[in-house]
Parts: sequence; structure tokens; C-alpha cells
Amino acid sequence: MATNLALDPDLLEKAFQLSGEPTKKAAVTRALQEFIARREQKRVADLFGKLDWDTSYDYKSERARRR
Repeated sequence: MATNLALDPDLLEKAFQLSGEPTKKAAVTRALQEFIARREQKRVADLFGKLDWDTSYDYKSERARRR
């Protein structure tokens, strides 16, 4: 999808330097991928301490069953 964006030239230059990407498209694509990954990681991290732990679950028995 073609999109016209007015990007801050200083931010774009810094993105080129840090990412090593050769084109604007590649640099913006990589920045979006990393932004999405970071937000998804934060959502998972926010779950710490909020999930109930099943103390009867034996992960070792599950691992041994596959052999």
C-alpha cells in the first residue's frame, strides 16, 4: 500500500544509522516491526502475577511423555 508520510528527517537519519537498513521503506518497516514486538512483549509482561498457577502441574512428566 502506497502511503505518503511527512517524517522527521532527524529521526529517519537516526533510524538509518541504528538499523543499518538501506532504504526509507526498510527502515520504517523495521521500526514498525520492532514497535509491534515491544508492545506485544509488554502485554505479556503485564500478565506476570495475574495468572493463577496450577501447583499440581508436572512439566517434567509432560516432557518425558514425548520420548
